[in-house]
Amino acid sequence: MTFEKGSLILVNYTAKVKDTEEIFDTTIEEDAKKHSIHEPNVKYQPKLVSIGEVSYPVLKGLDEALAKTNVSDKLIVEVTPDKGFGERDSKKVRMIPIRKLGEDAEKVTVGDSIEVDGKRGIIRYIGSGRVQVDYNHRFAGKTILFDVNVIKSLDSPNDKVDGILKNRLPVEDTKIEFDLKDSEVSVMIPEEILRADGLQIMKHFIQLDVFKFVSTLNKVSFVESHINKQTKEKKPEIKEEISEQKTA
Repeated sequence: MTFEKGSLILVNYTAKVKDTEEIFDTTIEEDAKKHSIHEPNVKYQPKLVSIGEVSYPVLKGLDEALAKTNVSDKLIVEVTPDKGFGERDSKKVRMIPIRKLGEDAEKVTVGDSIEVDGKRGIIRYIGSGRVQVDYNHRFAGKTILFDVNVIKSLDSPNDKVDGILKNRLPVEDTKIEFDLKDSEVSVMIPEEILRADGLQIMKHFIQLDVFKFVSTLNKVSFVESHINKQTKEKKPEIKEEISEQKTA
């Protein structure tokens, strides 16, 4: 059994550059720590992939390989530049006056990532009052190796909603709650993101994904609960007084 277009699956992977053995991405926290690429704000978990779709994409070469796999498969996928981060383009390497960097002109060094004119690039050379900026992707022209483990296929409405919420909500999995009944699902918004700047965007993409991947659902509700933390319970003190009176 292989996966059809639009299938939602969970995969673990660790990615590295073939010619340098540089490991630069992983879904596994232990691997991230082991190879010194751990980021404290990253939510390490199996990656949600929608086969052949743009909703939860991966590199084209990896997507094509995953479409031919089964649950529990473990494999090494080699992704060449044409199906990965693209070939290097010399036209994307530019020389600019260092003064264009403004206040950062004296701080930058070769290898730094900077943003100029709304585009992000990497500094390759500094000298004679100029800076060479490479706007190619960091791994353009590189063949990438993915060490992949296909964990699960999300087939039921419950599994799909659960996978979507774990991917879209930046909280611990234990704090994600929802109630799915017939053609409706209610999503409880975790307290710690009630005031998050991007909450409305999260809701927008959650409902888009739910309707796209769970055709049996026609209503998504978001439930927000606010607790008055200033209220203090006085009953324990009253119980203690009554107990003392009985003892006397």
